[in-house]
Formats: sequence, structure tokens, C-alpha cells
Amino acid sequence: MTKRFGFTLAEVLITLGIIGVVAAMTIPTLIANTNGAKYRSQFKKTISTLNQAGLMSQAQYDFDYAGTTEKCKQASAAGTITSLDHPDTSMTFCAILNGTLTGQTWQGQVKNIQRQETQSDGSSKAVAYALNEGGNTAGTGVLKNATIQTYLAYTLADGSIVAFDPNAAGCELPIGTAMSSTWINGHTKCMGFIDVNGSTLPNKEVTCTEGANANKATNKVEKPCVVKNNARNMTDVFPIVFHDATVEPASDAAKYVLTSAK
Repeated sequence: MTKRFGFTLAEVLITLGIIGVVAAMTIPTLIANTNGAKYRSQFKKTISTLNQAGLMSQAQYDFDYAGTTEKCKQASAAGTITSLDHPDTSMTFCAILNGTLTGQTWQGQVKNIQRQETQSDGSSKAVAYALNEGGNTAGTGVLKNATIQTYLAYTLADGSIVAFDPNAAGCELPIGTAMSSTWINGHTKCMGFIDVNGSTLPNKEVTCTEGANANKATNKVEKPCVVKNNARNMTDVFPIVFHDATVEPASDAAKYVLTSAK
């Protein structure tokens, strides 16, 4: 009797096929979970940075987001939009960020931000930043691409984009008043957003996973929804609202991400 050692070619191919099927089923989920955890962590970090900026401005220059009295000043030099604001001379959102943050880059309007996109022939093409509304079904989020294109933006030292309404000023929430959709609707000039991975795709607003607003987002921050770590809902763009020395989420989905552990 001849003893057989090892595996036949058929056995090896079957085993590799099974491994391939399992990998195809699990790797996308693992990637989505990893990206979701990264987006969540970066959002919390950026919110903290902006809150510290508001507090630092109040301590050093005696005004915060509520104390701003004018819109950001801008000038065009050699084709580049530049912020001129400094807290010693201006009481603006730009002055707060210019005077309290380090390593930030002024981008001007959001429509000036570009990313490099690889074409089918292998070449690289500059593409303007755009909110991928269609990725979450157009019109189902708090942010609208046409609106945010005129927002003023900074890229922070870690690569995150922070943008806000060009008319932002005097964003004060009365003492004892809880943040709500009613206040947000009446203070749209205090709105903004954070894109936690810069101009890199997907550039989609975070949305709810469960409930009546599944795959949507509303500004009803008083009723946070559930957002799971999947590629459809746990994405990279978070609506925010500025007031006093504070920055808060401006959607039910973003509120859940900030207040939940995972």
C-alpha cells in the first residue's frame, strides 16, 4: 500500500477558494469598521480643538464666537485668497482661528479646495471639493453642496477641513437654553462642517442607520439617532454649529457620534 503525503491540487484549490470567499465577505466590513472608528475619533478631536480655540480667544482677546461682530475679511493676492483677520484688530471667526490655532491653512471658499483624482489613463486631474449628496440620496442630509461651496474654510494641521458660513458673527445661545433644531434653524449663519479626512473621498455627510430617518440626517440634535460603523452611514463629513465658546454637532447623526463611545 502506498502512503500519500500532502494535498492534491484539487484540495489546495478548493481551500484557496473558500479562503477567498471568506475574505471577500469579511474584508470590506473590517475596512468599514476601521474607517468608521477613525472618522469618529477625528471628529471628536476636531470638535475639541475648535472648543479650545473659542475658550482661548475668550481668555486672551476677550471675545469668542458669540462676541464676533463682523464677517471675515478677505483679500486676493496673486490669485490666492488670504485671510487678513487677527484678533488684535478684528472680532471675526477667522480672527479666532488665526489667533489660537497653529499649523492651519486658510483655503478661502470651499470651492477653492481641490484634490487630485487619478484618471482612467493613469494621469492625475485636479477636482474641486464637492459634497457627495448623491451618495446618501440627494437632499437627505443637513448640508447642501450648493450652500457649502461659499463657506469659508481652513485645513487644520492634521488634515481636517473646518468650514463655516461667510456671514458668521454674533453666534450666542442664551444661558439656560438647550441646543435644538429651532435654534439652528434661526441661526443658519452659525452653521459649518468638519470633513475629518480633508478633501479625500467619500466627502459624504454622516447619516442615521436605524429608525424613521434611516440613511438620512436632520438638525433635530435633541433626538440623536444611531449611527453604526458601516461605509454607508459612518462617513467623513459632520455638520456643526458655533455658539459662545462652543462648537456642537448640528445633526442628529453627528450628535450621536460625538456622544457615543463607539
